[in-house]
Amino acid sequence: MKAVVITQPGAPDVLQIQERPQPKPAAGEVLIKVAAAGVNRPDVFQRKGNYPPPPNAPQDIPGLEVAGTIEELGPDVTRWQIGDKICALITGGGYAEYCVAPEGQCLPVPGNLTMIEAASLPETYFTVWSNVFDRGQLKPDQSLLVHGGSSGIGVTAIQIAKALGNTVYATAGSDDKCAFCEHLGADKAINYKNQNFKEEIKKLTNGKGVNLILDMIGGSYTPDNLQCLADEGHLVMINAMQGKDVQVDLSLVMRKRLYITGSMLRSREIEFKAAIARSLEEHVWPLLVSNQIRPVIYETFPASEAANAHELMEEGSHKGKIVLTFN
Repeated sequence: MKAVVITQPGAPDVLQIQERPQPKPAAGEVLIKVAAAGVNRPDVFQRKGNYPPPPNAPQDIPGLEVAGTIEELGPDVTRWQIGDKICALITGGGYAEYCVAPEGQCLPVPGNLTMIEAASLPETYFTVWSNVFDRGQLKPDQSLLVHGGSSGIGVTAIQIAKALGNTVYATAGSDDKCAFCEHLGADKAINYKNQNFKEEIKKLTNGKGVNLILDMIGGSYTPDNLQCLADEGHLVMINAMQGKDVQVDLSLVMRKRLYITGSMLRSREIEFKAAIARSLEEHVWPLLVSNQIRPVIYETFPASEAANAHELMEEGSHKGKIVLTFN
């Protein structure tokens, strides 16, 4: 099979098409003929040598989400059949014509979505559901602030939270991106380049703060995030792009009874991810089928142009998801 391989840690041009053996599904796994694969920021970190995959994942083929057709069943697979159209969360190897996935991490392509649209779902939908609704315990009628509102994670969090009855605020780096977030359903988007998000959230909530903040920035955002939280609010970290070493006012945490948590999904066990998949199929897939929420695809690239896709991801002007396609 053809695969996009990280030939060495470095710039986007280290991504090259190479021939690799087609993987074989083990017990409980399915072999997927990949039609499309989502591009995510962890793929960029892996390409640079900063995010090593788990030992049981392909070490030099990135890609955490795919959509395609099941081509072969491993032993003990019970739900799926050859020919089923699915999307899947995987630990790596998605930038290839074939990949394997645990059957519990596969979901049916919802409704009339294309393979490109379906490939954009798993990484962000699993991440948002696990962190906002499971770990963060966001309830209907509560409020959410999501940083990076025009990113894949932001687009997903805004749409799901709004559809489930939450007030949603977002930050983004331009007026155009803010308008995009509000078009998706955000009650208010804040341009962090010319507005202080802490002061804006204070005004928007009449000083009460928000119930949950989903943050991928870290660094200097952290003290302001804690100031933005309501009593017993949750700060949930899923990345620390601005830095992991921060100062925290513990007296504020104690006074407001705050929760500071976070997670990394890639290394979690199969059973944990399968439970998220079941929750998504029950609570979120019907919203996709009924068009209450929709994938947002910014641009697609053939797999041979994976380097260009990574350049766009790093440049940061995109709104929504970037996807690779395989013929």
